[in-house]
Amino acid sequence: MDSRNQPLYLQVAQRLIEQLKAGTSPWQKPWNGNGIPAFSMPYNQQTLKRYKGINAINLLLSAREDPRWMTFRQAELAGYRVNRNEKGTLIQFVKTQERCPVLDDRGSPVLDGEGNPLLESRPLSRAIVSNAWVFNASQISGIPPLIEQPGRKIDWDPIERAEELIRHSGARINHQFIDQAYYHISFDLITLPERIQFSSPAGYYATLLHELAHWTGHPSRLDRESLMKNGIEAYAREELRAEIASMLLGDELHIGHDPSQHAAYVESWVSILENNPVEIHSAAMDAEKIFSFLIGIEFELKRKLEQQTRHAALPGEDRSVNIRYLTTGDEIGYKGNLYQIQGHLKQGRLRVVQLPSGLHFTLSMGDGLYQSLLKVKLAQKTAVGFSAAPPIPLRPDVAVNKEKNRR
Repeated sequence: MDSRNQPLYLQVAQRLIEQLKAGTSPWQKPWNGNGIPAFSMPYNQQTLKRYKGINAINLLLSAREDPRWMTFRQAELAGYRVNRNEKGTLIQFVKTQERCPVLDDRGSPVLDGEGNPLLESRPLSRAIVSNAWVFNASQISGIPPLIEQPGRKIDWDPIERAEELIRHSGARINHQFIDQAYYHISFDLITLPERIQFSSPAGYYATLLHELAHWTGHPSRLDRESLMKNGIEAYAREELRAEIASMLLGDELHIGHDPSQHAAYVESWVSILENNPVEIHSAAMDAEKIFSFLIGIEFELKRKLEQQTRHAALPGEDRSVNIRYLTTGDEIGYKGNLYQIQGHLKQGRLRVVQLPSGLHFTLSMGDGLYQSLLKVKLAQKTAVGFSAAPPIPLRPDVAVNKEKNRR
């Protein structure tokens, strides 16, 4: 059977097993001398959005030096040309909406000023998994040389950004003169060697972020099953998730990650993937949840600072207005994500975007998420004063109960 006709997770698992055995998998690549990762996470050249989950892993396994990818159609519309005989790389995406023409009261299409039909997004009755094939920039003629990805130019101190994220996470961290770093779930405590034991600040923060990835699995946060079980296989499954997540975080924060600490798990990873190839799909999904949870701390911090600034600038504002329902302009932090209300639709629905994932969807008053966001909004609006925000509570108690009930 042609491997290209196999399910994506099976293709990825087989390629990953080969690279793990050879020591060339994405998270086994060493840092460059300056602590920056030896690669950049793949992103779409046209949308500038990073590929996620198993798609990101599959594109990384292609070992292309250029992180830019695009579909044949995107390349064509941009005036580029995919080189002859080049083969695309498979990615998958889930469609939850479809574009449909806007109809007037008589059922006729509504046209714009140029005579083209207006389109709107409508939810599908069920999600559909679709395939697409993308080509790397090295397979495309006419594309400009690679420069710093727009929107990713470093205008911050990576170490300062990592320190702020860790500080506002509220994680308890203990430093000792030891030669290992670990997270103890029973005490909800991260233990690290002293800072002076690390060869560079980037090495210290990369190690700490890896342990912070484990920290997210606590029952009061993401309640990750792989963190709760004992045994070599369970440890290896959890390490795989933390390793992929720390790779994502290292790329986002520009501090890299240290693959040497987890070489002992390589044989276990190979065994797990050989016995259960779909594990790479689950691990990639969990790693994205870890990444979103931790980066969501930044979004929550920025939102609170902006809120304080806005209220300080409008001392006479009536804060009782619009607090009994969600409305355009609301930005609400919930479960490590930021939800922005972007507008009102027909039948009382709202247009919402979730950050940092960038997921767009509609929300109705009868939805559970609507009520949860409204509770958070009410709690924020009725809080006494608007002084400097305390450490951000990452997971409300109701979230823990919801996770337990779901199990």
